[in-house]
Amino acid sequence: MRLLRHLCLALSAIAVPFAYSQSSPVGEGLAALKNHQPQQALAAFQQALQSNPNDMAANLYAAGAALELYQGNLAVQYAEKAKQLAPDNWKVHTTLVVAYAMAGKIHERDAEREQLRKLHADPKAPDAMQTNGFLLDMFPVKQYGIEAVEFFRPVGKFNVYYRFLVRDAQGKRVWVFNVESNDFDEKSWEQAHAQEAADGERQFQITGEGNGKSVDYEMFSGKPAYDSIKARIMRILNAQSTPFPGENS
Repeated sequence: MRLLRHLCLALSAIAVPFAYSQSSPVGEGLAALKNHQPQQALAAFQQALQSNPNDMAANLYAAGAALELYQGNLAVQYAEKAKQLAPDNWKVHTTLVVAYAMAGKIHERDAEREQLRKLHADPKAPDAMQTNGFLLDMFPVKQYGIEAVEFFRPVGKFNVYYRFLVRDAQGKRVWVFNVESNDFDEKSWEQAHAQEAADGERQFQITGEGNGKSVDYEMFSGKPAYDSIKARIMRILNAQSTPFPGENS
């Protein structure tokens, strides 16, 4: 699911001061979001915010539209305003972490990641506790749009730490990269690399899957540091010379 559609569903549960009519700027923006027209949506939300700059939902929608356009700094502007208006809202933090990542604000991004982890462990934040991960980053590579998901704890039988969704220009998911560290291989690796294991390192694999196909790309040892893993994914994508299997379906 694209980020904007995720925000549409998430924000429907947020209490807002008034209902948006379809003919209002926010209503028009929502329609544009559903039709995958982020530029028109952003313009509509900006119009709405001119008359009501303290509309938290409109600010959050505007941040989502800016992210879809890969305008990270603009997304930060709107998401930070939403945070001022609703500092404890889970959806605000999940939007802000992506905005900071896209804008290259690494320190702020990591502070938000830590905040998300705290909320995930907080019984007073049920929305956060019910999720197993969050969208961390969005970035383009060649003709593709990439969405990076970080999990609070490794998921699945192969212990997936990160998942990178690869989408084509129409938003269709054509491939998935998984960054995993399965326990079976890890045991033999720890025996051969006792000091590295003691330092908190693990053995990782990058695999790919889609349209019934799977590929093993590479293995590496270390800690699950996002930025170095992102660099590996980008190298793989830049070296991709044929369409992904999902592009042919």
